[in-house]
Amino acid sequence: MGLFQEFREFAVRGNVVDLAVGIIIGAAFNGIVKSLVDQVVMPPIGLATGGLDFSELKWVLKPEDPTTEAIEEVAIQYGAFANTVVQFLIVAFVVFLLVKGINNMRRKQAEEPQTVPAAPTPSEALLTEIRDLLKSRG
Repeated sequence: MGLFQEFREFAVRGNVVDLAVGIIIGAAFNGIVKSLVDQVVMPPIGLATGGLDFSELKWVLKPEDPTTEAIEEVAIQYGAFANTVVQFLIVAFVVFLLVKGINNMRRKQAEEPQTVPAAPTPSEALLTEIRDLLKSRG
C-alpha cells in the first residue's frame, strides 16, 4: 500500500472528516462569542461599573517614555484577560448545553423498547422442521 493511498484512506475516514467540520465550525463560533462578549455583554457591565471599558484595564509596570521611542509601556492587561475569561465561560456553557442535549437524546433512545422478533407460528415451525429433514436426507 502506497503512502498516498494510506493517507487518502486516513483523510476520508468518517471521524477525521467530522473532526475537521467541528474545528471549522468551532473557529467560526469563536468569532461569534468574541463579538458577543466585546459588543453585547461587556458594555452593560462597563456601564454598571461607571463607564469602565474592561478591555482597557491594565496595571502599568513601566510607563511609556515619550522622549524615547525605544521603550514602550510595560503593563499587565487584566481587563483583556477578564474578557477572555467571559468568552471561555460562554463557550463552556454552550458546549455543556450541547453535550447535555446529546446525552438526553441517547437516554431517550436507550429507554425505547427494543423490538424482539416474534416467535415463529406453528406452521412456520413445522415448515422449518420439514426443511431441515429434507436437508439432512440430501
